[in-house]
Amino acid sequence: MKFTRLFVVCALAALPQAWAQKWEFGGGVGGGFYTSHDVTAPGGSAAAKIQTNLAGSVWLGNSKEHWGGELRYDYQMGDLQLNQGSTQAVFGARSQAVHYDLLWHFTGSETAVRPFVAAGGGVKIFQGTGTEVAYQPLSNFALLTKAQDLTGLLSVGAGLKMRLATHVALRLEVHDFLTPFPKQVITPAANAKVSGWMQDIVPMAGLAFLF
Repeated sequence: MKFTRLFVVCALAALPQAWAQKWEFGGGVGGGFYTSHDVTAPGGSAAAKIQTNLAGSVWLGNSKEHWGGELRYDYQMGDLQLNQGSTQAVFGARSQAVHYDLLWHFTGSETAVRPFVAAGGGVKIFQGTGTEVAYQPLSNFALLTKAQDLTGLLSVGAGLKMRLATHVALRLEVHDFLTPFPKQVITPAANAKVSGWMQDIVPMAGLAFLF
């Protein structure tokens, strides 16, 4: 009983702080620009990457003055691609990610323009969606597969929140999503190798609803 009463008192004491926070729900669209990685084999190398395509995101966050945080879901289109000279292999693909970012705002919550920086982490899943064929060009370097690759995700970014009305803000931002190279969907051949982290640069514009 004593523990229950203490819990209730602490919860009631925390309510004013919780209500004092500013909540935000929003969504945005943009494009994803991936870095290229070389897959090396005894016969040379081929450039592996994910093609530039549309990206979308939704988020739910809160903030109190300068600090804030938000939970985000990201969806991206973008085919898997392998290139060497004029030879190319392409395979349908998409990715989805869930991550939590901490935000630092350079101005207070009541200002009309709020620059911010963000950093966080989560998970990202790459999914091959194309049709597999008996022969794929550049298969001596890697195979583009109808598989799934779940990886860790690091997120860094920066942007602006510009208030359009009392409860509506325009967001302009750019994020750099870093993941280990997805070797399950771009699978190196037996005598080939690829390493390093893949960067996905995503500029985005969106609307946020404040409450």
